[in-house]
Formats: sequence, C-alpha cells, structure tokens
Amino acid sequence: MVYKVLVVDDSSFFQVRLKDIINEHPNLKVVGVAANGQEAIDLAETLQPDIISMDYEMPYLDGVSAVRAIMAKRPVPIVMFSSMTYEGARITLDALEAGAVDFIPKNFAEVSRNSANLKKKLHETLLTFAGQAQPRAISAPARPIAPAATPTISSTQTTPARPAPTSTRGEPVRSSSSESSARRVETPPTPRRSLKGKVKILIIGASTGGPVALSEVLQKLPASFPLPVVIIQHMPENFTRAFAERLDKLCAVRVAEAKEGDMLTPGQVLIAPGGKQLIFDRRGSVKVLPGDERVSYKPSVDITFASAANIFGGGVLGVVLTGMGADGSEGARLLKEKGAVIWGQDQASCVVYGMPKAVAGLADEVLPLAQIGPRLIQDL
Repeated sequence: MVYKVLVVDDSSFFQVRLKDIINEHPNLKVVGVAANGQEAIDLAETLQPDIISMDYEMPYLDGVSAVRAIMAKRPVPIVMFSSMTYEGARITLDALEAGAVDFIPKNFAEVSRNSANLKKKLHETLLTFAGQAQPRAISAPARPIAPAATPTISSTQTTPARPAPTSTRGEPVRSSSSESSARRVETPPTPRRSLKGKVKILIIGASTGGPVALSEVLQKLPASFPLPVVIIQHMPENFTRAFAERLDKLCAVRVAEAKEGDMLTPGQVLIAPGGKQLIFDRRGSVKVLPGDERVSYKPSVDITFASAANIFGGGVLGVVLTGMGADGSEGARLLKEKGAVIWGQDQASCVVYGMPKAVAGLADEVLPLAQIGPRLIQDL
C-alpha cells in the first residue's frame, strides 16, 4: 500500500529535499506541499493525506495552530519536523499536546547531505503512523494538580490509600455473545503484590507518545509521593530540559533534568538528559554519562534498568509506557531476575505498542494509562 504524505514547510529547500527523501520509499508518496499553516489546513481537507510532516515556524499560521485545526476537523497523524534548539523543543511539546503523534529533529546538515540515519528515521516514523486513520490522542489533564501544604518528606512516608480500580490487571474484559447467554463462573482476581515499604525507586521508560503519557501519570502524583522517580524518555538534547521545565510547572512533584551527582530523594522526579545515559551509584545519586554511538537510544531504558538492578536489586518498580521499538526489554529481564516489579501500559491506551509489548511477558501488571497514576499512589 502506498501512503499519501502532505509536507508542510515554509522553506523551499526543505520542501524539495523532504519530498525527494520521502518519495524514495516505495510505500510513501508526497501528494502535496504547503508553505504555511493555513495552506496545510486547506490541503489536508482536499487531499486527505494519510500522514502529514509539519514544520512549526511559518508565516500566516504556525504549525501548532495548524495541528489544532486539522485535528479538530479531520484527525490525521501529524509528525513535527522540529528544530533541535531549546525554543524548538518548547514549541514541539506544544504540538504534541495539540495532537501531533511524534517529532523528528530538524537538522540542516543532515538534510543537506542526504543522511542515511535521517532517511531511515523519517521513513520509519511516517510508515508507523500512516496507517492510523484516526491517531490515538492521549489528553493530559488541562489543569495541574495544586500541591497541598508542603509536608516533611521521609523515605518511610506513605499516602492515603485510594479506591482500587475495578480491574486488578487493567485489561479490558471481552465476552462473546455465547458467553453472555451462558451462566458465568466468577473467578477470584489474582492477589496484587504488596509494594509498600519494598520499593525504593520508581523508574519509568517511554518513547513515542511518552511526553503526553508521562504528563498524564506525573500530574496525578502528590508532592508527598514517597519515592524518588527517574524518567527515561527518548528525546534529543535540549528537548529534555524543556520537557522537565514544563512538567515542573504542571506537577505537584518536583521535576528537573538530571545532572551528575543529583541525589535521589522522595517526591523528586529526575529526567535523563537527551543524548546521554543515566546510571546510579551506591551513594544514592545519579551519574550522567556521555552517549555512546554504539547504543541506539540516548538515553536508554535498558541501560538505566540494568544499573538499577545492580544497585537496588528487587527494590525497583519499573514502568514501561508507550513507545516504538523494544528498549527496556533486556533491562526489565535483569530487574525481574533480582525480584523487582514491572508494570506495562496496555495496548489500547498506547500511541505505539512497541516497548510495552516487548516487556509484556515480564510484566506483573498491564494497566491502562489512566490507572497508572492512581495505582502508584495506592500501591506505594
């Protein structure tokens, strides 16, 4: 099947180069080019593309406004082609919240020299989402949780229990018509493993769809959350700093981009810096290492999970959210060997069910995104 692509960019150079690169793949065909957000809205309506590559800084109407308008009229997967600057990261996060499904860093040098890495990334991303006629948009809460009066946080502090969700495993219950007409035998739910007092650190890994999913989870945590939290989100340099600053404004917990030597403290969320790797030392702090070109993901969930298994053993809760690929699967296996607990996001609530699928066989729980935050409060 050949998927129709609409390219949106105000630069004639990028228009030509992106069209040439995209058309090199036999299953992708550029059917239109727009030079601003208003043209993108009009062409999205008339051409009905399967996917859109969207720039953000354009005359007349910017890319974020165009994303909102297109998603309101006829939802279609939109991939942002974003500058790698700090400002580009901030605007890209706005676009993801508006409904874009993913982003690709925009680097003039890579486009100019016809980079094989860029070509592979662009083709892979467009093909992944092109088949989704209606992309799964995850809406994060519009308003931040207002923190209560600042409590004294200690490693033994707990929060009041919340009502348990109706499904202990978070999986949809499906029944056939024959089952509904027959008498059902009720099976007691599998008892949940108690985590209170046993888990020392929460580590969450995510990739495609992760920024919005992480916002959904972290906004539900109170300032008195009893554990340190480490986030491994696949993002390039600059993006993680902007992402951390945004979450810190939205969340009751404190959020920051991790720095060498940062201590792990309850109620503090550290986000692994883009382009680097995050591991732990035995003093209860983090180490930030340069990215190694031999490792595909920088930061890598596998590397952080493996370090946590070595330092914290079974005292880890590892959560794997939406994402393309299988990063986290090997690290989750090492954690399980140490007796740690693994949760995965369920397929129905994922933007891309790649990383959670890769750890599904190891997961103690498979949960819808909306249940993960409440369960963290209840179980920890």
